Amino acid sequence: MSKTQMIEELTKKLSALKEQRDKLDGEAYEWAERRNELNDKVKNLRDGILKLRAERDRINDQVKELKQQRNNTTTRIREKIEEMKKLNQESRALAKKRPSRSHQALQKEVESVDWKIQTTSLTLQEDRELVGQVKELEAQLNVYRRLEQLAQKILELRKEARALRSENGLRHQKLTKNAEESQEIHRNMIGKIEDSKKYKIEADVMHKRFLEVKEKARPVEGEMMGLANQIRQLRAEIRVEEEKERKQDQDALRETLERQAREKLKRGEKLTWEEFQLLAEKGVTAED
Repeated sequence: MSKTQMIEELTKKLSALKEQRDKLDGEAYEWAERRNELNDKVKNLRDGILKLRAERDRINDQVKELKQQRNNTTTRIREKIEEMKKLNQESRALAKKRPSRSHQALQKEVESVDWKIQTTSLTLQEDRELVGQVKELEAQLNVYRRLEQLAQKILELRKEARALRSENGLRHQKLTKNAEESQEIHRNMIGKIEDSKKYKIEADVMHKRFLEVKEKARPVEGEMMGLANQIRQLRAEIRVEEEKERKQDQDALRETLERQAREKLKRGEKLTWEEFQLLAEKGVTAED
């Protein structure tokens, strides 16, 4: 088999291998495309997860703040209840000392005694007795005044506690709503995490198949490289042989031309310029 025939045979094999390699590359490309699509899904899901986590954490911070506010308010309610308890205890204890006469009756008598002191000519002793009587009446009135103060303070505390409970009720509603929203976001986030894991596993499978196909293509490419090297070597050898044959043809032609020029020279015929140069190169002259 000639080298040209060998090149043709090797080229056919190389073409078949190239077709096989291109087919494997196409398959690898498909696996890579599917892998990349899945990785894009994973990336998008992760971006969504980060946003959901940030939103969930923001709401959770609000929930913590609301709980802290609720606890603080609850503490204030307890403090007011404790204060009311103490005032109620004082009120009950003071109620036991309540005079038998009514507040109006005592007040009327104080005014009557004061009027008598101011408008009547009294002896020193009578004046002292009436002043003492006023002090005793005022002491009894102070019991009523303190009871009224306690009742007013208890009423105010009760209103404040009621307002704080209402405030805490609204805060609890908002807290519950936020907690439910946070749980919903968390469920969505968990769903995306599960989807991300699933797509990541599928992407890893696609990548594994991509590597397997590329591994199959490696020996094919190696064989192609070997064939290409053989073809290049054979072509180089053909070029060397063709150059050798060309040189041999040129040498034979020169010998023929030289022989013909010598014969013309012997016959005394006129030489062409090429024939003259050819003989000159050989050192042949007309005298020879």
